[in-house]
Amino acid sequence: MIALPIVGVSAADLTLRSAELSPDQAVSRVVGAADARVATSHVGGPIYQVPDGSNFAPVGSFDSSDATSRPQEETPEQVAAALPPGSRLLKDSRGYGKVRTQHGLLETDLRETDLHDPLAKGLFTLDRGRLPERAGEVVATNAFLENSGMFVGSSVTPRGTTAAYKIVGAYELPDDLKKVQITAAPGSLIGPLDQALQTSGGTGVIWEDSYLVKVGGDGFTWNMVQAANAKSLLVISRAVANDPPADADVPLYRQEPKKQFEGGAGNATEMAILATIVGLAMLEICLLAGPAFAVGARRSRRQLGLVGANGGDRRHIRSIVLSGGLVIGAVAAVSGTAIGIGLTVALQPVLEEQLGNRFGGLDFRPLELAGIALLAVVTGLLSAIVPAVTASRQTVLASLTGRRGVRRSNRVLPVVGLAAVAAGAGIALYGSAADLGSAVVAGGSALAELGIVALTPVLVGLFGRLGRWLPLSPRLALRDAVRNRGRTAPAVAAVLAAVAGTVAVATYQHSNDIQSRHEYRADLPHGTGQLLTSENSAYKEVPALRESLTKQLPVALRADVDRLVVGKPGCEEYTRDPDCGEARIITPKDQRCPLYEGPGGSADFSAEEARRLRQDWRCKGAMRGTRYATVVADEKLMKVLQVNDPGAVSALQQGRAVAFDQRQVKDGKLTLRIISGPDAEDSLPGPAKEPVGVDKIIPVHLVPDGTEGWGLDLVLPPAAVQAAGLATAPVGSYFSLDGAASSEQRQRINGDIDRMGVDASLQIEAGYEGDDSLVLLALTVFAGLVTIGAAGIATGLSQADAEADLKTLAAVGAPPRVRRTLSGFQCGVVALMGVVLGSAAGILPAVGLRLVQRRELEAFAQRAVDDGYSLAGESVPYVPIAVPWETLAGLLVVVPLGAALLAALVTRSSGALARRAAG
Repeated sequence: MIALPIVGVSAADLTLRSAELSPDQAVSRVVGAADARVATSHVGGPIYQVPDGSNFAPVGSFDSSDATSRPQEETPEQVAAALPPGSRLLKDSRGYGKVRTQHGLLETDLRETDLHDPLAKGLFTLDRGRLPERAGEVVATNAFLENSGMFVGSSVTPRGTTAAYKIVGAYELPDDLKKVQITAAPGSLIGPLDQALQTSGGTGVIWEDSYLVKVGGDGFTWNMVQAANAKSLLVISRAVANDPPADADVPLYRQEPKKQFEGGAGNATEMAILATIVGLAMLEICLLAGPAFAVGARRSRRQLGLVGANGGDRRHIRSIVLSGGLVIGAVAAVSGTAIGIGLTVALQPVLEEQLGNRFGGLDFRPLELAGIALLAVVTGLLSAIVPAVTASRQTVLASLTGRRGVRRSNRVLPVVGLAAVAAGAGIALYGSAADLGSAVVAGGSALAELGIVALTPVLVGLFGRLGRWLPLSPRLALRDAVRNRGRTAPAVAAVLAAVAGTVAVATYQHSNDIQSRHEYRADLPHGTGQLLTSENSAYKEVPALRESLTKQLPVALRADVDRLVVGKPGCEEYTRDPDCGEARIITPKDQRCPLYEGPGGSADFSAEEARRLRQDWRCKGAMRGTRYATVVADEKLMKVLQVNDPGAVSALQQGRAVAFDQRQVKDGKLTLRIISGPDAEDSLPGPAKEPVGVDKIIPVHLVPDGTEGWGLDLVLPPAAVQAAGLATAPVGSYFSLDGAASSEQRQRINGDIDRMGVDASLQIEAGYEGDDSLVLLALTVFAGLVTIGAAGIATGLSQADAEADLKTLAAVGAPPRVRRTLSGFQCGVVALMGVVLGSAAGILPAVGLRLVQRRELEAFAQRAVDDGYSLAGESVPYVPIAVPWETLAGLLVVVPLGAALLAALVTRSSGALARRAAG
């Protein structure tokens, strides 16, 4: 009982300390063996940065900077000129592209650097093979090989080029084990690929360059960092990471508040939850160990009585029982710590894979491990105090005869417990309402749960009243639990503590998951996708794309879409080709948002006027965008997009258009302006000039307000397009899936796209994918194991304590299965009582912590509004408080049932009869 939690705590301590990198270890994974990593900020002027280089801001503000979108990175010579004289640079280029694999195409991180250079040491770990030595060779991460189906020795070809690259080695990034990446020698991958793509008329590779810098001496000091910032360079420095400057010496913090560049209160909240769980876990140890020592002392009462009969006084009896607790605590400390360390060392690779990064090394903290071991010794000693005092107060006669005497329940403890519950709940709720922080809320919640622990004997007695409606075996088990509250109440309280901590975290995580799900904005309905060409000249390949889509993916329904074309079929919008133009929806002037109609835009209005206009229906529109807002399709598109409006389906079937934006529709009609090539140049959105063209008045059906259009403004049926005399060209399809698309299926269709030589994008909406399911599952399993363990311990104690009753049952002829059934129900009763009370107690801290988070987010939103920022979405943050009923149901049903079955299985159905002890 004592060693098991020590195993967990010591293993957790070693794991967390090993995963927590020192500043030098953390920066080494970014800068390698260099003194710093330097990159251009793209601001075009001086910047201020935070010491660790994770954030920056232009001097003054972004509005006052000469921000530019630079097509190229600065050359190494230009960067070197901005650094201290004598600096040595190693260029590190990173881009993004798709690579042909065994299954098709795989989105891959592309990298170029000289891995042989000593400055690159620490950036990677070569797992097998060798490093690239010439052009045409690459090394790949283990994650890339696993996802692509490739291996060391095979060749890969990036999309857009016919050049093959041989994989000569496998490596891993210590800070990101799941990174899909290939690395080549400088100038042999990204540059040639970019040139090949541009030569073929496609879009080149988007990449960024950074530089590992070696300056020598004291390293890249904070003064050097500020000098580089003045030349628009962003720096991550080893010397600054190991010895960061004071906040007063950081210019950025003088320009803008430091809090703006720090994380939210999530870490503090998580630490408060962790502290609460750890405290309750240690409380659980004492609650379980105490009854164990009490039963042990009770079984040894005859020996203790003989000590008294031979002249021993109460001090000797107390010393004997306390010495037993001390010895057991010491043994538990040594064995628990050793097992915890051994498990961590053995499971290190598994833990690193789960965390996604390698440890910096096994970080043993002798003082912390000694403190954990000392905790076991102290716990064993404290758990033996009450049994020692109780055993010493028994008379010699009572000890020798085995009589327990009359035991009266403590009437003070329930009063204290009730007061603690009231005070703790008051502190937690007041702390959340008065914005006193998560630590106060956690402290109040812990006090309230301690109060519930103190009330446990009374609550166990209330559970006993349910026995009259139960069958024989569960009635006997419940009666035994109520009559022996001295061992039942602590066991129930221990289960309560374990379940309360788990329910608190599960409720908090579940509420946070619902909040994230609410804030998530899907691009398409769940299980729906789109395959659209990115180049208008690829319209001839669209039928083949649609066929590949149906072949490679489990498509349930496909809706083909075309685009409107003004001019030649391959014409693009916003082009200067005189033979091309565009079809544009014209919003009536009285239905346009005033904020964007004036020459100065929103700057023409005061902050109060702008805030008021943002609530105007004309200024409220979906920020969602799509390449083709106007498409030509039939009624199947409404089914794919899950537009549940019968009028829309009927309109398309009858040859009428469907509109999604009420601002563009007036009196049931919509204006579509056909703009010729010379005027299309001036047709970009903006208030400067009204585009000139020929208007087509199209009758439309406006979907009901609130219907999601998924980025579409107008759907034209083929009949309406023909009636308006407009031309079309195919661009792709929307589709709904029957199930989910696997990674291999995605790679195969990407491979088909690559073989066709077109630029098309495949997007499938998987919906919100939370990352807390594994955490909740681990917490539920942990609570189940601890609960079953605590209930099993309580059952073992009850069997040891009620051995005489069990033998009496056997003596009077009770069937052998009664013993097994009784043990199962004893364990199940304890587990059920603990789970019910723990589930109720665990909700309070989660509610308090969520209220604290709500206040913090509301304060942040209010500060943003006061500063003149416009908040997208809801003005009041949505911070729900939701109970994970499925988790609670699992705890309430599965855990007690599992505890009962386990206890029944491990209990012998028959026991040997014993003669009556001599009185």
